[in-house]
Parts: sequence; structure tokens; C-alpha cells
Amino acid sequence: MSSRTCPDWPELMELDPKLQFKHYSVLEAKLPAEALIRVTQESLSGGWLCADLEHHVFNSCHTDPVVAKALRASDWSDVHEWANRKRPRRDD
Repeated sequence: MSSRTCPDWPELMELDPKLQFKHYSVLEAKLPAEALIRVTQESLSGGWLCADLEHHVFNSCHTDPVVAKALRASDWSDVHEWANRKRPRRDD
């Protein structure tokens, strides 16, 4: 576990144990262009996100709201949406 590891990792592991969430600045995360064009200058230079960069999943609870909105408009997923898609549906 590194200093970047999200402090909520135990709860996030319950949603999907394959995901590894860490905290990054917007610039170091190298987000897709379709998300970056929606990010304000303030969020670009000082924004942050909590994400699994490999799987393109972010934790909106620990992500700058402007960045989270921009990521939702791209191919990235919020971890809770990701977990709901991964769960098998039950016919009630």
C-alpha cells in the first residue's frame, strides 16, 4: 500500500477487488481529451481524482466535482456504476 492509496480502499475492494484506487492530480492522471476539454483551468491545475487508471474507474466521493462530471462524459465510470453493472441481475 502506498501513500497514494485511497483511505477507503477496504470499502472499495468490496465493490470490486480487482480495482486499485489511488489519488492523483488531474495532470498526472493523463485523462482522455474528451474529459480534459470539460475541465476548468482551476481543476486542471489544482484538481484531483481518486481512480483506478488502468480500468478507467473513479471514486466520485474523492474526486473534484468538476473532474467527476467531465469523466462521466467520457468512457470512464464511477465506481458505484461500475459495481452495479458487474452484479448479476435478479429477476424478482
